[in-house]
Amino acid sequence: MWPFGKNTADRVKDALNEQPRLKDLGLQVREKGGNVTVTGMVPNGRYDALVRVVAEGINGVKNVDTSGLIAQEPQAAPAASQSAAPSPQAQDAGPSASDNSYTSGPVRAEIRPTSVGGATNASMEAEVKELEDRSRVAKAVLKAIRSNGELKDDPIDVLQSGKSVILRGVVDSDHEQRLAEKLARGVEGVAGVDISGLRVAAGARELSREKDADSGDTVYTVKSGDTLGAIAQKYYGNAAEYKKLAHYNNISNPDLITVGQQIRIPG
Repeated sequence: MWPFGKNTADRVKDALNEQPRLKDLGLQVREKGGNVTVTGMVPNGRYDALVRVVAEGINGVKNVDTSGLIAQEPQAAPAASQSAAPSPQAQDAGPSASDNSYTSGPVRAEIRPTSVGGATNASMEAEVKELEDRSRVAKAVLKAIRSNGELKDDPIDVLQSGKSVILRGVVDSDHEQRLAEKLARGVEGVAGVDISGLRVAAGARELSREKDADSGDTVYTVKSGDTLGAIAQKYYGNAAEYKKLAHYNNISNPDLITVGQQIRIPG
């Protein structure tokens, strides 16, 4: 469950992959201390703004660097509003012997909006504008949750879904889950609230406090009587996830952990 097992970079990547125009681009995401870097190939320069808007909606993201995005603008087809009418001399002359494609009257070029990467300039700009508006609503919901005394320390993400928002994360009680939903519904512009990804787990707030500022990992110090399975149960709600902790912490024998040892929990 989040916040454990999904670091900020993974959650940004998930959000990018949920956006139809971005999901098949294979963009790479790195994060350190809330600073996110997105790299990869995109159809055109307008995707820069699209990537930025989506990434900025993720809780914990302070800055988004898209300078590593490489735009592949296809060569634009020449377009003209209207071709010049033939000169009187050309009109009088008629078709030449060598011209088999002669057509009578002036020739007009069809006007087409420039299309790049499957989207016209206008449609892309409209889509980015719409996502910016939705992002502002999602950020307003996140601000409302962070401003609440009961919820400010709970690990909660706010994502956009059309005109609705999705709350993901963990709260300590059913009361806090209902409170988060109520606050979200009270934000202007929110048409609906999905809380199916907002889980209730007593003590989750305390478990998420010991964070490594650079990696976002939670750091747990092993106490007497601890087992890797018990630690996995505490953070994931499933003792079988001890294998994930062993792999992440390079522990070759999951049965051998020592008091004072620090176990890193991803995300």
